[in-house]
Amino acid sequence: MALACAATAFIGFAPTYFMPLAHRTFSASPVIHFHGLLFFSWSIYFVVQTWLAASGRVVNHRAFGIVGVSLATAMTIFGFLASVHVMQHSAALGQKDAGIVFSIVPMTGIAFFAVVFVLAIMNTRRPEIHKRLVLLAAASILDAAIARWFLTFLAPPGPPGPPPVPVTIAPAVVASLLLVVAMVRDWRGEGRVHPVYVYGTLALLAVKFLNWPVSETAAWHSFAGGILALAQ
Repeated sequence: MALACAATAFIGFAPTYFMPLAHRTFSASPVIHFHGLLFFSWSIYFVVQTWLAASGRVVNHRAFGIVGVSLATAMTIFGFLASVHVMQHSAALGQKDAGIVFSIVPMTGIAFFAVVFVLAIMNTRRPEIHKRLVLLAAASILDAAIARWFLTFLAPPGPPGPPPVPVTIAPAVVASLLLVVAMVRDWRGEGRVHPVYVYGTLALLAVKFLNWPVSETAAWHSFAGGILALAQ
C-alpha cells in the first residue's frame, strides 16, 4: 500500500510538475517547490518506514519516527502556506472570490492529514491502529495528485485559475479506493474490517463532500478572506 501511494503521487504529478520541472518549463514560487518536496518526501518516507516495520526492524522504525513527526509538521505548515499562496495568485488574476472558495480544499485536506497523523503518533504502542492511521493519512492527501490527471485529460480549456470545489470530489473518491483495497485485505485476512478504515474513510469522504457547501458560506469567506488580508 505504501508503494501504491508513492506511485500514485509520482504518476499524478508527473504531467504537471515533474516533467515540466525536468524540462525547465515549470515556474513557481519557492513555497510551491518546498510544498512539493515535502509532500513527495512523505511518500518515500512512508515506503521506508513500512519496509523497516515489515522486515522486523522495529527499533529502527521507531527511531526513524522522529523524522516523520518533523516532516509531517513541516508539511502542515507549508500546506497552509501553499493554500494562502493559491489565494494570492487567484487574487492577482482577478479571481479573488474563486480563490477564497477553493482554499477550503487544501486547508481542510492538510488539517485532516495533521489530525490523523497525530492520532497515529498517539497510538504507536498499538500497531494495528497505528499503521492503519498512517495509511489513512497517506491516502487522504493523494486526491491532489489524482486531480492533476482529471485536469490534464478532462478539464475544458479556459483561463487560468482555481477550479470549482465540486470537481475535487471525484479525485477524493478515487483516492479512497486505496482504503477500500485495505478493507478487503482486512476482511479476507482477519474476517472483519478494522474500525479505523470504516470510520476514517467515512470521515475523509464527509470532509471532501462538505467542502462544497461550506465553501459557499459567509463564514468561510470571512475566515479565508481574513487570512488572505493578513497575508497581503
